Amino acid sequence: MILQYAVLVCLICCTWGYHNDRPIIGVLAQETDSESKHYGDTFIPAAYFKYVEMGGARAVPIFVKKGQAYYDHIFSSINGVLFPGGGVNILTSEYAKAAQILYRSAIKANQNGDYFPLWGTCLGFQLLTALATGKDLMTEFDAENLMLPLNFSDGYKDSRLYGNLPDDVFHYLSKENVTTNYHHYGITPTDFQFSVDLTKYFRILSTNVDRNGKEFVSTIEGINYPIYGTQWHPEKPNFIWNIQDNINHGPDAIRVAQYAANFLVGEARKNGHRFDTIQEEIDALIENYSPVYHRDSTFADRYYFNYTSL
Repeated sequence: MILQYAVLVCLICCTWGYHNDRPIIGVLAQETDSESKHYGDTFIPAAYFKYVEMGGARAVPIFVKKGQAYYDHIFSSINGVLFPGGGVNILTSEYAKAAQILYRSAIKANQNGDYFPLWGTCLGFQLLTALATGKDLMTEFDAENLMLPLNFSDGYKDSRLYGNLPDDVFHYLSKENVTTNYHHYGITPTDFQFSVDLTKYFRILSTNVDRNGKEFVSTIEGINYPIYGTQWHPEKPNFIWNIQDNINHGPDAIRVAQYAANFLVGEARKNGHRFDTIQEEIDALIENYSPVYHRDSTFADRYYFNYTSL
């Protein structure tokens, strides 16, 4: 069975180029805060796994505080990485340390012709800027619980992410409050443009303004590599139901979220990495873990992990 699986994957890659109909995306864990520590040392919101699955991929958790061999193996086994939102330090956290290893692996792979996508959402977006520069370039913004349309930047039509937007998705993104913002920090277009390291690797695709009229970068894309960052949360309209949140759950916001998920998974389909065996693939998937459903008005659904049990 294992041999048949390996031969099948090889035939697909050799015959079709890198068109992968069984993509798997890794989602990186981060440290829990003091209020949730009793559940586990690290966590990943279930929404990110559901989001990946919504686009037609499967998902695996990527753990922190692991050795180089672990990250090398997981990288060679999956077809993309998602850095989720959260609230840890983008330079010194275990989340940031693990992300740096994965980021360097992705850059090296893409330089060698191994197409491997990365996506950062909110904190993950901010993390991408730190990984590219080695610096925390964030400033404070008032954009918590704020729905906005995007202000597309010049040249967005030439991008991979937004260049082929369907007419309805473009309308929703540019005219309606469909992007969900939950951040107190971000990067200004001025700070972005003054960073040689950032402009070397990324271009700005959209901006927005916070409640005080302060402009922040809301979407970036790698110039030469399939690396993407959104300061906004495409996973929230479909899967976050906290009654205190001002999230647009209407069909237009859902359509935008579906487009983003489909795009990310479409990028992952271009990668030919795979697990060594079917059993290893089975053992790595998020289905092996049980989420904690917080039975309160947050409706939070999270996976928790402990360093010692991994």
